Amino acid sequence: MQAYMAIIVFLIVYALILSEKVHRTIAALLGGMLLILLGVLAQEKAIEHIDFNTLGLLVGMMLVVGITRKTGVFEYLGLKAVRLAKGEPIRILIALASVTALLSAFLDNVTTVLLTVPIVFSINEKLKLNIVPFLIAMIFASNIGGTATLIGDPPNIMIGSQTHLGFMDFIMNLTPVILVVHVSTLAIFYFIYSNKMKVSKELKADLLEIDPLSAIKDSALLRKCLAVLSLILLGFFTHQALNLESATIALSGGVLLMFITKEDPEEILLSVEWTSIFFFIGLFIVVGGLIETGIINSMAQWAVTATAGNFTLTGMLILWFSAIASAFVDNIPFVATMIPLIHQMGVLGGISPTDLEPLFWSLSLGACLGGNGTLIGASANVIVAGMAEKNGVHIPFIGYMKFAFPLMLLSVFISMVYLLVFYF
Repeated sequence: MQAYMAIIVFLIVYALILSEKVHRTIAALLGGMLLILLGVLAQEKAIEHIDFNTLGLLVGMMLVVGITRKTGVFEYLGLKAVRLAKGEPIRILIALASVTALLSAFLDNVTTVLLTVPIVFSINEKLKLNIVPFLIAMIFASNIGGTATLIGDPPNIMIGSQTHLGFMDFIMNLTPVILVVHVSTLAIFYFIYSNKMKVSKELKADLLEIDPLSAIKDSALLRKCLAVLSLILLGFFTHQALNLESATIALSGGVLLMFITKEDPEEILLSVEWTSIFFFIGLFIVVGGLIETGIINSMAQWAVTATAGNFTLTGMLILWFSAIASAFVDNIPFVATMIPLIHQMGVLGGISPTDLEPLFWSLSLGACLGGNGTLIGASANVIVAGMAEKNGVHIPFIGYMKFAFPLMLLSVFISMVYLLVFYF
């Protein structure tokens, strides 16, 4: 009976998230509380299923970004990209997309689009072009770049937290294929839009007159932020050797930056996306209900049977199923469900945690890249579409999907070839 209740609550939460009639944070928390109130999960068990390492990493990085945003360094990077592109619109698109991808690898992709999309609108005020291709490029770049590292995309944070995989593992195993995917994606943007983006020499000149350094508002604060960011990145690279969790590194950096900058803690804490944090809390409890009632174990047994224990087939199934599913449902709850499923498949198949690694790379690539397929596939997509609406620009769901879905399939195909050559 409890298993049925866990499934029903899980499906209700998913339906509410998809309908967008109830905020996804409320939906996840409602599901979590229902499981506790119905007796499916004991309170202590519910707390055990909350992944505090994921939450700590997100909060720590949000604190750092909240302070760093005040310096104007992100606007500086956007204007610098325009200078490097020499005012050519298609080159600006490629430059801004590359900046977005790079930032997404070391911040989270949601935070990155919140920082870079306003820059796109500001630049486009000078260019007076159709801004939709630029916005779509930002979506793709944020999700592609976020796939490259442990901290770039929430699914990767969750995978890293619930496995033995560290920061350098993600860089060494995922960054090479992500570089290929990013370049391939930009090549297609160039092929499609290079002849459709023409501006006058006068408009180019006006844009190039803006000095990137004028965007820096507080150079003393910037120096402090860059120093702490450097320490955080050093900590990420060495956290396994230091035997420290990535959350400890991020939170330590956030607290250190608050201490040395003497910023108002109330103001900085408001920069944390608490709705996302509580969404994760509710989600972890809901998935915990599936684990405790044996649903995850049953799904794992089905998957092992369906693939006849073939490891390569299992990896490809996870990659493509993750990609297609993540295009239509938020990849965060999907990955939260898949991680314990893969662990259980390993137990049933007698596979060691180290030998399971290729399945987690398949999950990461499928879930993160699959999110590009539709406007609801990833949190960054929804945020960009919302910011566009506020600025009077409508990105049509079907119009986006016609362009994005085939491009997403190409990125997953490239990932499949990479995985087959090097891991299976």
